[in-house]
Amino acid sequence: MGGEVWTLAEMRAGTLHSVSLELLAWGRGLADTLGVPLASVVLGSGLDGVEKPLFAGGADKVYVVDTPSLLHYYSDAAAKVLAEMARKFSPQIIIASATTQGRSTMPALSAMLEAGLTADCTGLSIRDGRLLQTRPAIGGNVMADIMTPERRSGSNPQGLTNPPQMCTVRPKSRRPLTPDATRSGEVVRYKPQENSLSSLIEFLSFEAEQRVGLPIQDADVIVAGGKGMKGAKNFALLDELAQLLNGSVGASRNAVDLGWAPYSAQVGLSGKSVTPRLYIACGISGAVQHLAGMSGAEKVIAVNTDPDAPIFGAADFGVVGSVLDVLPQLIGALRGKAK
Repeated sequence: MGGEVWTLAEMRAGTLHSVSLELLAWGRGLADTLGVPLASVVLGSGLDGVEKPLFAGGADKVYVVDTPSLLHYYSDAAAKVLAEMARKFSPQIIIASATTQGRSTMPALSAMLEAGLTADCTGLSIRDGRLLQTRPAIGGNVMADIMTPERRSGSNPQGLTNPPQMCTVRPKSRRPLTPDATRSGEVVRYKPQENSLSSLIEFLSFEAEQRVGLPIQDADVIVAGGKGMKGAKNFALLDELAQLLNGSVGASRNAVDLGWAPYSAQVGLSGKSVTPRLYIACGISGAVQHLAGMSGAEKVIAVNTDPDAPIFGAADFGVVGSVLDVLPQLIGALRGKAK
């Protein structure tokens, strides 16, 4: 089929985000199987030297779009620039992370290129020269294998006989490759058309959210609370435990709807899908939608008063009891161990 495998790097506050290197780990195996180059595409401003960690992380080529117009991230401008580049360079696969940037840009790009898009994948492989995409379906109860068709029926006004196969993958679903500082490759500095850089979004200001730890999609440890926390003030226990474990605080939809936690902390189909190494569910019954959002966790500990709560079916370890009794004891034990 020809064409490169592209991964979309992400910049955050002028720094290359770790998901950029995770994507290269996904793309490296696909590119090697297909016998084509692996390229990383990075959009932003002030990107001098950004190609070095990308080459060390597995890229053969880096497309750099460096312009003051992209100092702030605008999903509509990013999609237009990427569509322009895809029409020019014809990649066969485009992979992004299922972060806020990836989730907002890839659907628009898919529509512009009239290409299929599979979201929130947990597995990628090549079958018969095509991208096989695996993702949870039916509330996380089954895993679905998906292939996008080689070409759309009818005419394609974008002139792409073979639109790229596109997907997003869950953050933290693959570790970056061991960096190799001796690797180098080709740098392509691309200047997009001015109309591609225009945006309907106006940047006003940025206010960092006050929270414990990393954003939940980036966290290795998540301490999540539900309706069983009995009130917003008791989320202070989750904050304390998360700090002791170098983790972040998540929440169920019930807790968010009650105003006990911000939407950015919501785990589930209507919130965020997370892939921590450890997920501690406190007072969460385990609705199907919540279980789907945390299904990528390596280890799950559940605390709930109801021994028949569905959350225990997804847990590696379970404690039947009130979180308001269990959490202070756990926090006390951890503080004693730290002394």
